[in-house]
Amino acid sequence: MLADPAPPASPSPAPTSRIVPLIVACALFMENLDSTVIATALPTMARSLGEDPLRLSMAITAYLLSLAVFIPLSGWMADRFGARRVFRTAILIFTLGSVCCGLSQNLAELVAARILQGMGGAMMTPVGRLVLLRSTPKAELVRAMAWFTVPALLGPVLGPPVGGFIVTHVSWRWIFFVNVPIGLLGMLLAGRFIPEIREDSVPPLDLTGFVWLALGLSGAMFGLETVGRDVLPPPAVAALLVLAVVALALYVRHARRVEHPLLGWAPMRISSFGLAIIGGSLFRIGIGAIPFLLPLMLQAGFGMSALRSGLLTFVSAAGAMGMKLVAQMVLARFGFRPVLVVNGLIASLFLIGFGLFRPDTPHAIILAVLFVSGFFRSLQFTAVNTLAFADMPRALMSAATSFSATAQQMSLSLGVVVGAMALHLARLAAERDTLTAADFWPAFLTVGVISLLSVPVFLRLSRDAGDEVSGHRSAQALPERGQEAD
Repeated sequence: MLADPAPPASPSPAPTSRIVPLIVACALFMENLDSTVIATALPTMARSLGEDPLRLSMAITAYLLSLAVFIPLSGWMADRFGARRVFRTAILIFTLGSVCCGLSQNLAELVAARILQGMGGAMMTPVGRLVLLRSTPKAELVRAMAWFTVPALLGPVLGPPVGGFIVTHVSWRWIFFVNVPIGLLGMLLAGRFIPEIREDSVPPLDLTGFVWLALGLSGAMFGLETVGRDVLPPPAVAALLVLAVVALALYVRHARRVEHPLLGWAPMRISSFGLAIIGGSLFRIGIGAIPFLLPLMLQAGFGMSALRSGLLTFVSAAGAMGMKLVAQMVLARFGFRPVLVVNGLIASLFLIGFGLFRPDTPHAIILAVLFVSGFFRSLQFTAVNTLAFADMPRALMSAATSFSATAQQMSLSLGVVVGAMALHLARLAAERDTLTAADFWPAFLTVGVISLLSVPVFLRLSRDAGDEVSGHRSAQALPERGQEAD
């Protein structure tokens, strides 16, 4: 029988079931908002620093590279030094990196500060999830994971309007300075309410595996981020991707030979986790393209300002928040498998439907579609994130969180790459030098179809997958127990 997560350290369940998820969600919201708001401010930042806007994209790439390198370390760090200590340290590093970003006077300083930010961000997401998983009873896990998914949904939505407002009315440097009070409050609340969780026996750090993973993941991230963006010559991009494949292959060979690899395959042997990772990654590739494609369509295709398009897309956040009120009830009523299959189909069709928007589409229709789609996307994220850890033994929890965070980061980034490439090919096919509204429907169709591929994966789930967490099985078993009693 699989072991349940450890009980809450606090004698009262309230901090675990209510406060801890909110603390973790607020910290992750800071990270997700920062990673999207900078895209809106890049042109203004480039003028301020005297740089070409295209070169300033290195500030985004440097952060992604840092995430890719340090995420695999997060599970080992939490086991070795304690989840609360590592989580608070991650917030501190991210906050210091934010201050350094705001004080940067040139591109080199900004890139170095973004790398420091990425080191903190790489620890916040997987360690924050680990804190929830190990301190939350299974009966409360759906509600906790519902709040955990809020930052990933709200960050990309709030980023454009917040970035546009700050850049227009204050200074781009305040994009980073606003993280300081949030970070300090997060550290204070984490120290007060989050239980200290650590393992008694921790294997030595797999340094060789870390080197191969760092080369492989950073090469893949940087290579994918530069595809079709004219940042590097095509041969250099190809060389990066080849290096990434070779390094990752060497890591796989190494991981099979050592007893405690840095990023092990053992969690994938848990059926619910493996299917959630594969299906969730396909779904995230499609969803990961939305923060890139949708604002670009509204601005370059429909002629809206950055602030106006950001305010228009903000409504999907309301749909996402509304889902939090019913997620546990829906999963308890239907179970994980039906929800992931039917809801995944609906969310993917909405994604394809974004490509049907036109410049003359009434805003009321766009708002309604974005609101409803936000609901279904949020429900899918909550279900897949919760199911992934529903049957995970405590001994594999750290490895699973690192594996999951790495897969999520890679799939979301791949979504941007696929969307950009589809957009580029559509423009080439039309023999145009500038983007128009007609170029976007092939891109949304492409990423939507990839998201649809997650549905056959979720169909492979057993009918009772995750029932202990959702409460679905116990609800169905009540009439049978009553009949037996009669």
